[in-house]
Amino acid sequence: MSVVTERAGLFTRFSDNPILTANDWPYPANSVFNAGATRLQDGSTLLLCRVEDLRGHSHLCAARSENGIDCWTIDPCPTLTPRPDTYPEEIWGIEDPRIVFLRELGAYAVTYTSWSRGGPGISLALTTDFKDFRRMGMVMPPHDKDAAFLPRRPNGHWAMIHRPSTPGEDSHIWISYSPDLKHWGQHRIILMARRGAWWDSGKIGLSCPLVETPEGWLMIYHGVKQTASGTLYRQGLALLDLEKPERCLLRGDQWVFGPEEHYELVGDVGGVVFLTGYTLRDGGDTLYLYYGGADKCVALATASTRGLLDWIRRYGEPHAAIDSWF
Repeated sequence: MSVVTERAGLFTRFSDNPILTANDWPYPANSVFNAGATRLQDGSTLLLCRVEDLRGHSHLCAARSENGIDCWTIDPCPTLTPRPDTYPEEIWGIEDPRIVFLRELGAYAVTYTSWSRGGPGISLALTTDFKDFRRMGMVMPPHDKDAAFLPRRPNGHWAMIHRPSTPGEDSHIWISYSPDLKHWGQHRIILMARRGAWWDSGKIGLSCPLVETPEGWLMIYHGVKQTASGTLYRQGLALLDLEKPERCLLRGDQWVFGPEEHYELVGDVGGVVFLTGYTLRDGGDTLYLYYGGADKCVALATASTRGLLDWIRRYGEPHAAIDSWF
């Protein structure tokens, strides 16, 4: 195991971060953060942002940009709002969306956290235009968060990465499969939170949706460490098998992206970088990574897919089968 690894240059922050804050919003909001991201057919970028209102409840609102960096056009009113009359699991808001285009269906799958009286669960909505949404309701019950689809079906079934948890217990990353987006099974742990003094001890979860590469599914995941002054949310890397994504091939021991700038250190929850969306730019290598800073704003970093793969090949450790961990 390499004790010291090279992280410099893997992620480059946009010089004018943050790119979106509550001050940009056309209606009152406490904070704007944790945005799902996608590129539309015309090449423009859409962010579906979590917007927390002045009650503390969240909804989702779309912002669009030609270059994915600036000159954002924001929907004048919320894009997707809680509907607790029909979906009682949304009574305390909806938040933290991830967006994946399902080419087979010609639709975007938006997975998001619904806050029910029983805790947070995973809900799903399908859309083709981010104006009309076909809600599928809660597909994973509480307590569960941090979900995203794979864009294609491995072995003929839809696959979803998610993070079920039991309050007070360690939280790990799982995968589940479905033939129809409604019925889910074949639940398997992919990645376990480490114990002890590790940066990802106690609780981990998927960050942005997986990036498909010829070598496997590249996963950026967040790890949470409890410190004397609070929690630290940082990002690490893992690589999953293309056809059997429940099989983790490599996992990095060290975090690769963490809070350093003022807008990441100071906010509603200080010490947080939380990636929830990415777009792949023309040329197929550059990633635009959108993340929440300190639960207060949306920021942008860039990375090279090849660079991230080089790092995980060099510093990642072969991953033992989960079954052998018990």
